[in-house]
Amino acid sequence: MNWKIACIQMDISFGNPEVNYKNAKAMLSRAAEDSPDVVILPELWTTGYDLTRLDEIADENAQETLSFLKKCAKQFKFHIIGGSVASKTDEGVFNTLLVIDKNGEEIKQYDKLHLFKLMDEHHFLQPGNKDGFFSLDDQLCAGFICYDIRFPEWIRTHTSKGAKVIFVTAEWPKPRLAHWRSLLISRAIENQAYVVGVNRSGSDPKNEFAGHSMIIDPWGEVLAEAGDQEQILQGEIELKKVDEVRKLIPVFQDRRTEFYK
Repeated sequence: MNWKIACIQMDISFGNPEVNYKNAKAMLSRAAEDSPDVVILPELWTTGYDLTRLDEIADENAQETLSFLKKCAKQFKFHIIGGSVASKTDEGVFNTLLVIDKNGEEIKQYDKLHLFKLMDEHHFLQPGNKDGFFSLDDQLCAGFICYDIRFPEWIRTHTSKGAKVIFVTAEWPKPRLAHWRSLLISRAIENQAYVVGVNRSGSDPKNEFAGHSMIIDPWGEVLAEAGDQEQILQGEIELKKVDEVRKLIPVFQDRRTEFYK
């Protein structure tokens, strides 16, 4: 099975969901012209990192965003990894990744497990406590959010159970672009999995963001990479290649987990 992938590397209007929904709809519509199978949005794409105003602008239980994504998925007939949004719940605000299938059905919600203290997330967001597994077209995948990729054991928890595609949604700052590229390529090689990393472009009052969304194969080869401006990055992945690579170099069979404690 092959998937055509479209990464929505969008600029995000700081603290302005109305503008961001409009921009996302326009970019999703443009992406649909090439009939992708899976489309991915960046982290916190409805609000940006306007953390101090989340009580005012966060989406109540992500309901508005879910409704928006479901309509887009049904209209354009593609699966959507809906980036992540600030979801306001009774337990606090979570940074929540949303997955909608091409029929407009909600498949998964994953709350960011690792909060990034350098950008004050821990002061305004609650940490998640569930895994990132989901299936599309009967293919097991896993979704993660930005800082999560610095925790290889968390990614391996998913690939060791069969996940073939690692989707990463991010707002990764430009000063650490080299880390973004190196970490994504490393996660692909060590997990023998496709990695699709979607970052935002542009800037907010405190940060400039790196862009450079990437699609990487199980050998660590970069199949497609964006620049630092707003764009739609496209590429195609061949899912059987994961099985071929894992058979050729049987990393998962050769693990000696009894020594990893």
